Amino acid sequence: MKMRIYILLYLTLVVTNITAQVIDVPFKQATSVKYVLSEELKDAQFKKVVVDYNDIIYVLTDKGLFRDYNEDELSKDLFYRLLDKKKPVDICVQEGTGYLYYLYADQFLTNAHAGTIYEYFPKNEYRRILVNEQDQVMLLGNKKGALYQRTKKMANLKLPDGVLVEAYVHDQKFYYLTTDAIYVLENMDWKLLHKGGNLTALAFRNNTIFVGSTDGFYAVDSFKGQTVLDRNNKLPVPNISEMLQVGNQLWFGSENGAFLQEPDRFRYFAGRRWLDHNKVVDITSDSRGDLYFLTPTGLNKVKYITQTLAEKTKRIEDDIRKYHMRFGWVNEFRYGSPGDLKTAHSMDNDNDGLWTSLYLGSQAFKYAVTGEELAKRYVWESFECYERLLTVNPLKGFPARTFERRGIIVDDDAWRPSQEKDWDWKGTTSTDEYIAYLFVVSVMDKFIVKTAAEKQRITNFIDAIMTHIIENDYYFVDVDGKPTRWGRWNPEYVNWYPDYVSDRKLNSAHLIAGLQLAYHLTGKKIYKTEAFRLMEDHGYLENIMIPMKTMRRTLEYVHMGDVMGDSWNHSDDEMSFLTYWVLHKFPFNDELKQKYEAVARDHWELERPEKDGLWELCTYGVSGDIDMDSTLFFLREFNVDLDRYSTKNSHRKDLEFLPQNFRGQTTTNVLYPGEREMHRHNTNPFVLDQGGSQMSRLAGDEYLLPYWMARYYKLIE
Repeated sequence: MKMRIYILLYLTLVVTNITAQVIDVPFKQATSVKYVLSEELKDAQFKKVVVDYNDIIYVLTDKGLFRDYNEDELSKDLFYRLLDKKKPVDICVQEGTGYLYYLYADQFLTNAHAGTIYEYFPKNEYRRILVNEQDQVMLLGNKKGALYQRTKKMANLKLPDGVLVEAYVHDQKFYYLTTDAIYVLENMDWKLLHKGGNLTALAFRNNTIFVGSTDGFYAVDSFKGQTVLDRNNKLPVPNISEMLQVGNQLWFGSENGAFLQEPDRFRYFAGRRWLDHNKVVDITSDSRGDLYFLTPTGLNKVKYITQTLAEKTKRIEDDIRKYHMRFGWVNEFRYGSPGDLKTAHSMDNDNDGLWTSLYLGSQAFKYAVTGEELAKRYVWESFECYERLLTVNPLKGFPARTFERRGIIVDDDAWRPSQEKDWDWKGTTSTDEYIAYLFVVSVMDKFIVKTAAEKQRITNFIDAIMTHIIENDYYFVDVDGKPTRWGRWNPEYVNWYPDYVSDRKLNSAHLIAGLQLAYHLTGKKIYKTEAFRLMEDHGYLENIMIPMKTMRRTLEYVHMGDVMGDSWNHSDDEMSFLTYWVLHKFPFNDELKQKYEAVARDHWELERPEKDGLWELCTYGVSGDIDMDSTLFFLREFNVDLDRYSTKNSHRKDLEFLPQNFRGQTTTNVLYPGEREMHRHNTNPFVLDQGGSQMSRLAGDEYLLPYWMARYYKLIE
């Protein structure tokens, strides 16, 4: 019996660590195109957008008819002489054929059929035109309507009661929507199909009519108008202004953005990432399934691109090399004018080392996967920046945060003149940078270093830093002879915190990881001796093993003016998962290695709702645990446009909000990245409203490291 139990337990453990490899197949991702408007469109009133069967986009305005040029420009349609001088009252595309029809004050016409379809009528009688697949032309005015068969008038039509909201054609039938009813034209008469209230829009799918209102939507059948789908008002914005069925997708427009119904949620398109203005005036689509949203001030396109993860990765890598390299650091850049790449300039960051470690790490894993020499070159180019951190300042073994040419940074106490002419360096170095040094050297030792000289370079780097820490009583000591605010690993500081403040756990893990790595590289006994002294005499191993669920809110611990433990620290999450990977690669013994695996698994379980690819891959590299659905969600949904836009989601009625909690998780499910501000791993992904102004752009290293780790671990092929 015992043997059977042991066998079952063994099989269970093995099965939990088996993960099927995912083939990198093409997938679709939404991207944004914002049309550049010609000068003539300044202050224009945008009324309607249609797409003809040639995928030409036409926009009706009070200044005439405009069309698209070069995919992202909108200018006056001058193609048909004489017509270019006239202003249509309305336009439409014919059901089935996609031919463009024009309605003018005194006639309707089309340029299809060799221009033979045109008909005159008394001025200003009609304001809407629709054409069905049978060449029946419906004209609607304020007081009456008319039906033509091509140019032959079939009937004058009395309008239904109520103010026209919109008219539609579907399956050769004409529909008339008022605020409280849907009518269908049968035998030259408008027949009441459905009575409702506060109706705003219709969309059609086969024999089902989706009915939009000021309070959500529902559906009726097209035969008797009976309800076939109950009202759903749990929408991003329940007050619907536009609806459109595109294939099997149902799209909505509102006064506050657009959204798409998906099987288990809604995808929200709002803010400047997607729209120049949140009020949606009209929606249409083209033959490729791309969407066009007309607003009071412009035209916006949601363009679907088909790509593999490998293709997406190549695009991000190329952009980094072209636009985000500063000396070898990988930087977010700043725009002079929102979104204008020609005005962009580099900018230093307190955590140049941390952000660059993600890029350097990605290229190290890439080299391990592909053997591509260029990736190896990029690693060494960036590592030169890390080495210079030790030489650009006069302090022994103290790494600067970053460096810059003199004259750029002024009036900042953290910046100091270097002994190197024409350069400044930044002090106050923190644990964020420290873990970057450990991670960078760890991946280089494992994947990049091939010669004794290369080994000596990374060894000297870590040895100098760890010696500085030991000789300064486990602090980073700056030019003023005092410990920096956050560069602190001394037991008196670390154990001042209770178990439920994460700094106790994290700083213990940081230090042991550094001592393990230094011992692995140098063989110096002091590193091993000190590590065990700290674990045995000061409880650093016990600190590392503290369960993450122990963490809770407290206001009692204040460090240099900062309340420690008042909220969940997502920077600590980022540092933790990188630290776990380093801890696990260079343990002093197998017992410690197993403990580190348990630590990573414990933290990962708590973080799973975030669906962060880096958490997933770092954990897999330590304990073998991973949620591949979350990993693919992170990689495939990671934004193509890395500009930082403002976002707002707190008003949404489709979200399931959680009570206020210490982790700051506001909703049951994390939002799509396209609905959030572009942010790094150290930001809470559950923040609903953020204030980016499209004045900066991230590099994409946040994506590259988990992607290449997934490739290295053969999770994606």
